[in-house]
Amino acid sequence: MPGWSLFSVSDNTHTSYVKPEVDPIISKFLDYLRIEKGLAPLTLAAYKTDIEQFAGFSQKRKRNLTTAKREDVREFIQQLFSNSVDGRSVGRKLSALRHLYKYLLLDKAITHDPTLNIDSPKQWKVLPKALARAEMETILQGPQPTSMRKESVAISMRDRAMLEMFYAGALRVSEIAGVKLEDLKLEMGYVLVRGKGDKERIVPLGRSAQDSLTAYIKDSRPVLAAGRNSPFLFLARGAHKLTRQRIWQMVQAASSATGRRASPHMLRHSCATHMVENGADLRTVQTILGHADISTTQVYTHVALDRLKNVYLQHHPRAKLRTGNRKLRTG
Repeated sequence: MPGWSLFSVSDNTHTSYVKPEVDPIISKFLDYLRIEKGLAPLTLAAYKTDIEQFAGFSQKRKRNLTTAKREDVREFIQQLFSNSVDGRSVGRKLSALRHLYKYLLLDKAITHDPTLNIDSPKQWKVLPKALARAEMETILQGPQPTSMRKESVAISMRDRAMLEMFYAGALRVSEIAGVKLEDLKLEMGYVLVRGKGDKERIVPLGRSAQDSLTAYIKDSRPVLAAGRNSPFLFLARGAHKLTRQRIWQMVQAASSATGRRASPHMLRHSCATHMVENGADLRTVQTILGHADISTTQVYTHVALDRLKNVYLQHHPRAKLRTGNRKLRTG
């Protein structure tokens, strides 16, 4: 389908959109709906918009309406949700695609319906947005003192240690704010975290997080405590407890160098996503995140499946073997 330009998948949002010529498949389908089903012009226009949106999405994946696969439909829906398109609109778009592919099957234009067994929107759990690894590295290196005063340097070291702990242990913002000094076991490489329902879990910390926390406790925390006592690990000036709002502000300020406004929750999900990408099983991720039920962690299943597919393609001797190219080597 020539003529598509910078197509955006967000609902009714197009960037530098050049209207293409109507795809013959869409045109025939709309004729069928108008003549055979007697649909109203406004309904036909909605079908046309929804199907053209999916066609543009498929083209970016080097496919068209007749070659699209189930994974394309799923990714399309996932991207709609990620762009905050409401469930009713997503359901309408999925319904339009179901009707299209039912028609194409009857017309013998395709042999398989890619919308088959796709869950309805209300059953979807949207994968939280995660940062790329390079973006995460930029954030972790970000906090810089606003001046060379001791207090400013101390705040910078504290923020760096908090960011390291966010990413290392996938902590929630309330958990970071509530961590006590006695909960940190640096010599053993973990922190005791109290999560939802006051449930405790042990969260391991990597070497980078341990080093940042060691430096913070030695050189930064005493400056912020100013001679006062506090049970909390991370302190505001005068040994006060950090508020959730202040932690949010810190994360957003640290992420500004990436061009994105990250949230504490995004750091948590970046940790989980990167672990799964590196081969961690979902049960381990469930334990670290503190999910009571594995079903909550299963939003990361598609990340694990993508990695499984890549590993299979790299290592199975016949994964890339094409039909008609099965000559055995002799010698």
